Amino acid sequence: MGAGLRHRSRGGPTYPSTSFCCARGARANVLGMSFEMYLKILAHPVFTGLNFHMPMVVDLSHPLVMLKGENGSGKSTLLHSLQYALKGETVEGYVYRTQVPGVDPEKIYLFDAEQHNPRNQLELFNDDPKMKEFLQFASHGQVMLSMFKDSFPQLPDGTVLLLDEPEMALSQSNQRRILKMLLELVDQKKFRIITATHSPVLLEAKDTYVIDLDQHTNKNIIPENMGVMGESTLH
Repeated sequence: MGAGLRHRSRGGPTYPSTSFCCARGARANVLGMSFEMYLKILAHPVFTGLNFHMPMVVDLSHPLVMLKGENGSGKSTLLHSLQYALKGETVEGYVYRTQVPGVDPEKIYLFDAEQHNPRNQLELFNDDPKMKEFLQFASHGQVMLSMFKDSFPQLPDGTVLLLDEPEMALSQSNQRRILKMLLELVDQKKFRIITATHSPVLLEAKDTYVIDLDQHTNKNIIPENMGVMGESTLH
């Protein structure tokens, strides 16, 4: 497995190599349309082990994308793969092409709600006693809400924000609050946001575009200039 690329394994059968993901949302009906933005994965040290057919084409045209799937389906792996590709970085065994006009590699941010929880990195706030005290006594959910309310809006306009399960520890009402905040970041600061999530609130919202890694249906709709017919396509 290449450095930085990971997979959280699960039991059960492997995926059939002749199929891939279908999506639901505002741009789900893309038959006959060219993707405005995409990641094309030609080789990958994890996804090939899951028997995903190469190349894989991930539609990034919508500004608010949700990655759906069971534990171990490859959501986090795809987020990290996107981070490396959008930054133009090299990882052993990972070969890709991108069509991402207007994306600044310096404005790519990945936030993993488990790994990047500020409560686990209190030493970073030694120069801000008030914030350090808040983190020490606030609940996990309160800390997450503060990230959406105070931290993410401070990122520059045009940011690509990659979120791994941001709904952790949040009630359904607070998940609706972060959905509103995500939509505001897209609308007011021109963010592009890709989120791996299990939240029905986020997945069922009419303004999100869902890629379901558990429904590996090969639609054969990829434009001819992007490769051979029959390749795996996330759309």
